[in-house]
Amino acid sequence: MSLTLSGAITGATVSGLTSPTYTPTSITSPNNNSKSWSITALGGTQTGVDVHSASKPFTHTIFGPTSIRGLGTPNPVTGVIKSFPTNNYRLNTRKGVAPAASQPNQLCRISTVWEVPAGADSYDSANIKAAHSSHVGVLWGNSSSLCDTLLSGNI
Repeated sequence: MSLTLSGAITGATVSGLTSPTYTPTSITSPNNNSKSWSITALGGTQTGVDVHSASKPFTHTIFGPTSIRGLGTPNPVTGVIKSFPTNNYRLNTRKGVAPAASQPNQLCRISTVWEVPAGADSYDSANIKAAHSSHVGVLWGNSSSLCDTLLSGNI
């Protein structure tokens, strides 16, 4: 995988956090098809936010497919391809949170999954790029509203 988190991550705008940044440090990944980082330092104003610890993790892990799947073979008579496997990628964020006073920490989990049909990576890369760009744009451009939804339950 080519993803590398180096230097500070600039956090999106969320009410209550002023110019948030997060410093990642590479850690051992769960398997050979993943990369992991813990957040070891914070920047900006983030009152009450904790960096990674054993009891209150703050990690990002990217997972890739165990093996890249290819496009199925076209039927020699009809030319129809019957098998369209996907290559799945997943970015997980884990953050330890306190549910109430004097209670054990629990994990808040956020996951984005990309399901890319085999073959589209080379045949239609422009539209994969557009889908990704739009998805990230929705998250980035609506970060504060999405966070409000998580806190209020109102979509």
